[in-house]
Amino acid sequence: MSRIGKSPIKIQDKVKVSISGSTMNVEGPKGKLSFKLPEGVTANVEKDEVLVTYDESLGKKGSAFQGVSRTVIQNLVTGVLTGFTKELDIVGVGYRAAVKGDSLTLNLGFSHPVVYKLPKGIEAKVVKNTHLSLSGADKVLLGRVAAEIRAYRPPEPYQGKGVRYSDENIIRKQGKAAAK
Repeated sequence: MSRIGKSPIKIQDKVKVSISGSTMNVEGPKGKLSFKLPEGVTANVEKDEVLVTYDESLGKKGSAFQGVSRTVIQNLVTGVLTGFTKELDIVGVGYRAAVKGDSLTLNLGFSHPVVYKLPKGIEAKVVKNTHLSLSGADKVLLGRVAAEIRAYRPPEPYQGKGVRYSDENIIRKQGKAAAK
């Protein structure tokens, strides 16, 4: 029995939620998002709330699908209303980033700059060449974009150089020189 799945999702005034078949559509000031409900899970819109239920014959699997579906719908509602942000820091001598249109140019110590094309719905801002702020309505897409950018040069444990999340803590190693 999913405790998270049973709780209702509050819908703000600026957000419109509609269900067509097994697809849930959410529209708000930040854009439109949709989600296909898993088999055996249903959602009902009542006044200013969304309730997610599941078919009892599915057992624990249905309960898990109910909880996941409820959380995804909550993320859709929050995303179209306020949006999500991910912060990345670029650490290293000569490492920097720049945004031009819908492409992000990263200088990460390679012989060439890395050009990353931002997907539709994701915006990037660079502060002081080394702090990157990504924002968008779709939480899953935003997390994937941040992970792909970080994967170009993940932080290394000796000097701490690379691309890291702003709230990430890198455990540093001492190295050979410190052992003497």
